[in-house]
Amino acid sequence: MKPQFGDALPGLTKAQMATFLDGKDDFEDTETEAGGLGPIFNRSSCVTCHNASATGGASPINVTRFGRMENGVFNPLASLGGSLQQEMEINSVLHEVVPPEANVVAHRNSTPLFGLGLIEAIPDNEILRNVRRTPVDGVLGKVSKVADAATGKMLIGRFGWKSQQATLLSFAGDAYLNEMGITSRLFPVENAPNGNSKLLEQYDTVADPEDVVDPTTGRGDIDRVADYMRFLGAPPRLPPTNGASVGRSVFQNTGCAVCHVPLMITGPNKIAALSQQQVWLFSDLLLHDMGSLGDGIAQGTADVRDMRTAPLWGLRASAPYLHDGRAANVDEAIKAHDGEAKASKDRYMRLNKQQVQQLIEFLMSI
Repeated sequence: MKPQFGDALPGLTKAQMATFLDGKDDFEDTETEAGGLGPIFNRSSCVTCHNASATGGASPINVTRFGRMENGVFNPLASLGGSLQQEMEINSVLHEVVPPEANVVAHRNSTPLFGLGLIEAIPDNEILRNVRRTPVDGVLGKVSKVADAATGKMLIGRFGWKSQQATLLSFAGDAYLNEMGITSRLFPVENAPNGNSKLLEQYDTVADPEDVVDPTTGRGDIDRVADYMRFLGAPPRLPPTNGASVGRSVFQNTGCAVCHVPLMITGPNKIAALSQQQVWLFSDLLLHDMGSLGDGIAQGTADVRDMRTAPLWGLRASAPYLHDGRAANVDEAIKAHDGEAKASKDRYMRLNKQQVQQLIEFLMSI
């Protein structure tokens, strides 16, 4: 059978496949208030925001981020519930709003999760190799440095629009807390609605941490979901057409591949399916100054105009495009590029109609 979106990684053992399917069940499960959902949250299930083409895909659902920029310094307004607004609540008195103090409001689209285990398995030095000492077309790029909750170490971030997460376990734990309001051993403190601790105390009736660890296995929901993402296969590539083959050259000649690096290799790994594998992700996993395309939100070492190079694999199944979903198609997305990507965008604007079509045909095949 041809590979499909949502398939497991090829080469998993029977035990690993069972782990993948077990984690998928948790990923698709609807959380309840009795199980710790809320008191404020965005959605009640992982799959609600990750389902395009298959479980684990993207979706057009956005979340809202806010903060205050003053004298060139970004304040996430954490004491007022920032920088992430939770849109839903178990009782209407808990409803969060963007506070009037905020002068920056941004939206972020749900990203696809296909192939994240391969991305996690890319060694740091492979990512560092993409940092340019001498700019090409004004492109430098920098790594995101993350205090990783799962390991307690400073690591290179690789997940999220700002590369704000470094490991899949931390990524899962962060999502459980901030998107579903479920605390865990990694993130044991609930979000207070717009920072109101009295309201939180009144309505948070389930003891923290809410993600209960199985005493036999030492694993909770966040572990099972992390393993599901780890074993989720890469997006399937389409056989290259003549147009797509020419489009690959257009991709290189416009300079797109300077940031959207086609290939990286995983390191040695105790999981054979992740060991020394080719990862056709089309990203350098670096932060770049995107000028007007930045979202105005600072996170960790990512500044307000910095955004991670979005992996392009599986692009045909992840519309709408850009961090806030403003682009309905690839053409609109490319034309919105700015900052370090401006030179490539300008070359794209000079392509003829046939070259544009060939480039897009290539991008829709990867």
